[in-house]
Amino acid sequence: MDQLLQHLLNGLVLGGTYALLGIGLTLIFGLMDVVNFAHGEFYSLGAYATFAGLSLADLNFFAALGVAIVCGIALGALTERVLLRPLRGHSIDTVMLVMIGVWISMQNGELLLWGGVAKSIAHPFPTSPLTLGGLSLAPLRLFVLAAAIGLVVGAHLLVHRTRLGRAMRATFQDADTAALMGVRIHRIYTATFAIGSGLAAAAGALLGSVFIAYPSMGDLASLKAFSVVILGGLGNIGGATVGGLVLGIAEELGAGYVSSGYRDAVGFVIIMAVLLVRPSGLFARAERVG
Repeated sequence: MDQLLQHLLNGLVLGGTYALLGIGLTLIFGLMDVVNFAHGEFYSLGAYATFAGLSLADLNFFAALGVAIVCGIALGALTERVLLRPLRGHSIDTVMLVMIGVWISMQNGELLLWGGVAKSIAHPFPTSPLTLGGLSLAPLRLFVLAAAIGLVVGAHLLVHRTRLGRAMRATFQDADTAALMGVRIHRIYTATFAIGSGLAAAAGALLGSVFIAYPSMGDLASLKAFSVVILGGLGNIGGATVGGLVLGIAEELGAGYVSSGYRDAVGFVIIMAVLLVRPSGLFARAERVG
């Protein structure tokens, strides 16, 4: 039983960051109908920005995390303003090709800037684990779990309890009517893409400190983000949260009871099994972004 609880606890740490990835992607898809293939690269950006803040700017760990999130938000806003806004109204194929181009450009830019050698992100937490009964958890992972929970709750509150969130939901339901009511649609799209990108960067900054940063780390992150969104129901923020937790726990149980080499495969197999039963996802509903 202790072993099972330990795997569930470790799965929650992964699942919380997967939930951040999924929420960011589902906001962009649900509101903007943009299939963001570059989402994983904003995840990579968060990890590398944290590394740069620590090694180049000599920031402390927590300030570097904040800088990473700001970088994700800023680059997301710039991407929407420069690349996506001129394409609004174009076919989805054109937008997809542009986002694939952003994905390739960002990944090769990271490779050019940082090289192909993986980077380890320093952190101030002690390496000795905290123990409670038969459970143990590294202080860094405990911080990652707490930070992920805080950001997930913050994203939910933003969408459901703020003026910006109401404008986002109104824009999704009927953009033309929202514009007549005074909502500045262009700004809402920019804010949505920026927030989604910032959440992805936050996930990369947090998990990058647990593992390592390398140029292609965003590829698998993109696959997991899309899996989480599909599992939870396209455009459903609550579904993305649960989907991320399910994927993280499934991976950890697979690594613990099958093989660590099959960690990613076990998670994807469980997702496929769920989708065979509920093809639209666990929490699909008519109204998205909610």
